[in-house]
Amino acid sequence: MLSDKVDHIKGLGQSAADNLKEMGIITIGDLIEYLPFRYEDYRLKDLSEIKHEERVTVEGKVHSEPTLSFYGRKRSRLTFRVLVDRYLIQVIAFNQPYLKKQIELNDTVTITGKWDQHRQTITLGKLTKGEVTQTNAFEPVYAVKGKVTVKSLRRYIKQALDQYGHDIVETLPSEYIGAYRLMAREKAIRTLHYPDTPEMLKQARRRLVYEEFFYFQLKIQALRKIERESSAGVNIDYHLQRLKSFIDTLPFELTGAQKRVVNEILYDMKSNYRMNRLLQGDVGSGKTAVAAIMLFAANSAGYQGALMVPTEILAEQHAESMAKMFADYPIRIETLTSSVKGKKRKELLAELEAGNIDIVIGTHALIQTEVVFKRLGLVITDEQHRFGVEQRRVLRQKGENPNVLFMTATPIPRTLAITAFGEMDVSIIDEMPAGRKVIETYWAKLDMLERVLGFMEKELRGGQQAYVICPLIEESEKLDVQNAIDVHAILMQYFQDRYKVGLMHGRLHPNEKDDVMKKFSDNQTQVLVSTTVVEVGVNVPNATMMLIYDADRFGLATLHQLRGRVGRGDKQSFCILLADPKSEVGKERMRIMTETNDGFVLSEKDLELRGPGDFFGRKQSGLPEFKVADMVHDYRALEVARNDATQLIQTESFWYDAEYQMLRDYLRDHGVLEGEKLD
Repeated sequence: MLSDKVDHIKGLGQSAADNLKEMGIITIGDLIEYLPFRYEDYRLKDLSEIKHEERVTVEGKVHSEPTLSFYGRKRSRLTFRVLVDRYLIQVIAFNQPYLKKQIELNDTVTITGKWDQHRQTITLGKLTKGEVTQTNAFEPVYAVKGKVTVKSLRRYIKQALDQYGHDIVETLPSEYIGAYRLMAREKAIRTLHYPDTPEMLKQARRRLVYEEFFYFQLKIQALRKIERESSAGVNIDYHLQRLKSFIDTLPFELTGAQKRVVNEILYDMKSNYRMNRLLQGDVGSGKTAVAAIMLFAANSAGYQGALMVPTEILAEQHAESMAKMFADYPIRIETLTSSVKGKKRKELLAELEAGNIDIVIGTHALIQTEVVFKRLGLVITDEQHRFGVEQRRVLRQKGENPNVLFMTATPIPRTLAITAFGEMDVSIIDEMPAGRKVIETYWAKLDMLERVLGFMEKELRGGQQAYVICPLIEESEKLDVQNAIDVHAILMQYFQDRYKVGLMHGRLHPNEKDDVMKKFSDNQTQVLVSTTVVEVGVNVPNATMMLIYDADRFGLATLHQLRGRVGRGDKQSFCILLADPKSEVGKERMRIMTETNDGFVLSEKDLELRGPGDFFGRKQSGLPEFKVADMVHDYRALEVARNDATQLIQTESFWYDAEYQMLRDYLRDHGVLEGEKLD
């Protein structure tokens, strides 16, 4: 059986089993499903079709005696010429002196190695004498560690498939295999280990990509269905007329996207299920107005609302803007952060519990056990993936099951939104308010710094302010990066007494950070040098210039977030990217940033350039690890699998028919379903 330990395989002893265990391979099933991460392509190719530095396999006749030269300690270089079709090329073999005796004039040889188009040479990787039959044109390459070699692993896998391959069972319902013409599971796994043609490899991969996505989505959609149906939410029966008149009092017309999103959220709030929705909107798209409308709706139905943000400054800014919006209504707003202490804190908590406070805005302080609400109906968190899963859970348990709205200004690519946040409903504000000026973005090389600072001074003379962002705090030997402390010193020297320059970085105490930020908000300092700590939602409408040092060190999502710190007033704003990127990816990032201000376009590009793990930071991303599938390149399959899983979960037959028993067992094994098997 596939669940047996690997030492059941013929010729695989205890020490080999121990070595495999270090790689996470314990059962025969683990071994059979340990798939190659790439393939050596030994198909013969025409040199005229090969790109520079591509790995290539060619066949030809030896045209010159090999010459051998030694250099350094035991290092050697062997060269000989080979006639391949109409090309006479040179083959170079490093540290393989024994080949001199094996290669003779007019021998037919098959050579695999790296092709240098300019020098017409191949650096030898593998040499075979005589003509090679093209049966094993693809050789699997596996990731190995410890004492396990690729060669031994190939041998173990072959033996496992010979002995136990027939035990591989089909895991997908027949309707999907037929509809998408998917390869049978056993054949797909055998093909991935031993592909005959690129087409077969593609089909085998397609089968397993769909399977991985389907099972992953099945789990998420089942969780979502069970969660929704088992959690009676707070039914917020808001006062429609009062809500409409409140929206009419706002100093701006809602955009079409805002109206759509407001309706989606209100529909959830009025339903009997608990809302669990993610609201995505680019910087400046008007999420705060949507949040205010929702808090007003909850209040009109007699419920309290809570808005949770990552920093104290942000809590104060939100409280200020909400107070203005609710000025004509008897709605009491308070802020609760860690700096509210002693008697004032006690009073505030008592008022909250008595239901005298309608809306509370705060930081993580809101989820401490001492904070008790009388009638909490709605919780909104801003910049949601800065809050851990645990904090979100505690928050939900505060009231009688409040509706939860997560807001983020980091446009999350659609592919990631349906995986990382797959159990949530997603609303998107994809339209900017009318009349907002587009931030002009320029890419400048480091030798243009003088000109850039001259431009900055011109902005400062007009009474505006500027941010200067640096990647690292102190000298790092690994990265030659201008750090914030150095840059601060340079700018102090440059501006002398003309303008004040502040400094903000992650090592400052929270109170110091607040102080630095307050001085900048109040225009006591005109230039703020900072690491990426200013990324989250601080509102300084007077700041019109953003200068980012070593911009190629940041991902597109971060650059876009930083750029969004300016352009909040009615004056034209500028973002200057100071960078000399060495890599193509770095140059591409700079180009994309200057071409678009659309956060969603940028986030998709960022995902392509960086890969899903790096997008959120691997550690806390909660993204699944797939063996074969890739969320970026296979996103169409991901969407198909999601639709299929969603529809299947809604059918009666899924929960009772024998055909779906294996899928139900899978959900039970993964803790999604409880209780006895339904037969």
